[in-house]
Amino acid sequence: MTTRAPSPAPAPSSVPGPWHIAWVKGGHARVASIAVDAIVLSSTIPSPPGSRLEGRLLVEAGATDATGETAATSATIRVKIHGSKRQPDGAFILEGRVLDATREVRARLALAGAAAG
Repeated sequence: MTTRAPSPAPAPSSVPGPWHIAWVKGGHARVASIAVDAIVLSSTIPSPPGSRLEGRLLVEAGATDATGETAATSATIRVKIHGSKRQPDGAFILEGRVLDATREVRARLALAGAAAG
């Protein structure tokens, strides 16, 4: 049985930003789309089906919340992965669902998804 070496993840500069998520284990992702129970991310790292990725949700500098105050710079996000597909540009399309997210985090993800789409 021949094993093949895993392909290295693309460098962050090879997949253009803006980044919406910084993964704890390294790499970044942006929200491609989001629905009630489903999220699609374009990520610099793959993740197998059934895995759970944890990251920090990033906010653009100067963003404000509903009260007009400057929003916190990041919040924790966890995603259960349903599928991962490598793209020709080296990025990975991750399909999954967001776990244990507050309303604020879901609203911020929806804004990121709306800006992406």
